[in-house]
Amino acid sequence: MLWYAASIFSSAFLLFQVQPLIGKFILPWFGGSAAVWSAALLFFQLLLLAGYLYAHCLIQFLKPKQQFWTHATLLLVSLATLPIVPSSSWKPSGGEDPTLRILLLLAATIGLPYGLLSATSPLLQAWYLRTHESALPYRFFALSNFGSLLALLSYPFVIEPRLALSKQAMIWSFGYALFAVICVVVAWKSRVGETKVEASSGAPPGLSQRVLWIGLAACASILLLAVSSHLTQNIAPIPLLWIAPLSLYLLSFILCFESDRVYSRPIFLPLLIVSLYLLTRGEAWVEDNADITKLIPVLCAAFFVCCMVCHGELARRRPDPRYLTQFYLMVALGGALGGLFVALVAPRVFHSYVELPVGMTLCATLMTCALWQKMRFKIVRAIAAAATIAFAGYLIFNQARESRAYTLSVRNFYGVLRVRDDPAWKNIPAQRLLIHGTINHGTELKGPGADRIATSYFGSGSGISRALHVLGARGPIRIGVVGLGAGVTATLARKGDTLHYYEINPLVADVAQSEFGFWNACPAEKRLFLGDGRLVLERLPPERLDVLAIDAFSSDAVPMHLLTAEAWRAYLRHLNPGGIVAVNVTNRFLDLTPVVADAAIANGFEGIVVDDAGLEEVYYMVSDWILLSREPQIFENADFIDDIEISKLERKPGFRGWTDDYSNIVQILQ
Repeated sequence: MLWYAASIFSSAFLLFQVQPLIGKFILPWFGGSAAVWSAALLFFQLLLLAGYLYAHCLIQFLKPKQQFWTHATLLLVSLATLPIVPSSSWKPSGGEDPTLRILLLLAATIGLPYGLLSATSPLLQAWYLRTHESALPYRFFALSNFGSLLALLSYPFVIEPRLALSKQAMIWSFGYALFAVICVVVAWKSRVGETKVEASSGAPPGLSQRVLWIGLAACASILLLAVSSHLTQNIAPIPLLWIAPLSLYLLSFILCFESDRVYSRPIFLPLLIVSLYLLTRGEAWVEDNADITKLIPVLCAAFFVCCMVCHGELARRRPDPRYLTQFYLMVALGGALGGLFVALVAPRVFHSYVELPVGMTLCATLMTCALWQKMRFKIVRAIAAAATIAFAGYLIFNQARESRAYTLSVRNFYGVLRVRDDPAWKNIPAQRLLIHGTINHGTELKGPGADRIATSYFGSGSGISRALHVLGARGPIRIGVVGLGAGVTATLARKGDTLHYYEINPLVADVAQSEFGFWNACPAEKRLFLGDGRLVLERLPPERLDVLAIDAFSSDAVPMHLLTAEAWRAYLRHLNPGGIVAVNVTNRFLDLTPVVADAAIANGFEGIVVDDAGLEEVYYMVSDWILLSREPQIFENADFIDDIEISKLERKPGFRGWTDDYSNIVQILQ
């Protein structure tokens, strides 16, 4: 039994250790968007389904010795794909939807090893049944999920802070090779014998049973991706925040399949009602930018209860062990369908985030169906059905009410963009806002000449405005801006200036030019480059910029690859002598100043921090900018001295600088 346990545990550990590892590898290549993780999760779910299908077919159609030779051969072939380091040839060249490219990249890099790891748990459980009487194979499923949970929890707190990505990949590859040896030994031991449960009287699962398996698994998968998206789009798409919901998802599997006593309907069904309410309110709290330190525990707790109910009902309905691989196959199919809905269908069909309401509606509906036979009285069934319909109607009403608040709502891989018109109120003029996720990405006032008035984070006291004022006093200047938003920065450019934007999201470009007047009204010589800002700058010849502004955000999340040491080397190549790099580090949850300070100073820059309270006008917003130059005497200008909002940029003692190979989000949480 030890050999089986060791193989199943190690496969699960490697399976979930590679997810944040490879996700962190590819995240910078695709703009640092939270949707990259959704696409990666879709790949993992599809490969899990493929692995379970492979295990099912191996058991059903091949004899024991054929199973051994087939699996051992594939394990040997998979070693040729190591180490698991993605090729840079997969980097995108423009602003196209990268979902297919991400799936193909992952398939080429970890496809075969990941598929074989996915097949291990159901395959070895079936082999164990073949060679052991009175076996309890479903406990191996709990062991498998425990290994997965341990891998996830160890990554952000043990692996990520200590090891560079390249070392992580090498260690993982060595661990996979060791697993392959153990698995071959188990396969050799299992090559003889016949299944001990063939004579079991267990009835085969019917169609309704299989549909319910798929539905319960799909519901938990949809909720997993929806809650993960809510968390990562407002802070940063980082492994730490990917791991929290995924760990709770796995923990519910462990508890429900380890013991039938853990999931108790009298306890968890009332908690489910409370949790669905909290998720409903939580969606509104996210929209209102509630305190994330309180919101995260509430959302995660409610999500965990939903997973316990879905997986508890799954565990109650697990079939006779002879149908074990079929059961796992249906569970994996449900997970994959949930991933397909969130990662592929929703961004292309809907104009807003509907995943969480859909997941909640599905959860309530499935529970009503699952308990239908337990409801002995017609009145109870009628109440349950009416409550489910009313809940679904309420969620639809909420979505409709929210959509009416916006004049435009569009969506693609990079998220939801919404345009809202606010009427004048007290001393605040009427204005139009661009909202990405939950964050204002640009405001235009209503009225004549408003398309040349700077607003929001770009007021007269902001760092970017001061830098352009100082350098612009010399004459026409060349300006580069990573991140277009509504185009408010165009108000700071004058006739004779050159203004280049680097924007990854084509929808942003469309909305900025069609719904806002900043771009069209700007008299400077303008040009827009579509693609990830850093990748575009790496490909372009020197831009000879006087000011380079880094103002890229996905909702409130900053793409971390724009702040690493390697990024600064790319920026330096495009900067004129005496030029300034202006970095918008405004953020509610992360203190980005140490990251910028370490990377910039290491590349010969000196700088200042401009904390602008935005008090000059009611349409200005609080902003934090870091200004850097390799000729620091420029900061002796009157615009940069004798101001309590300005301080010198200094390195944080003991802070380990970020590179493409290393970053640690824990050290900058605030």
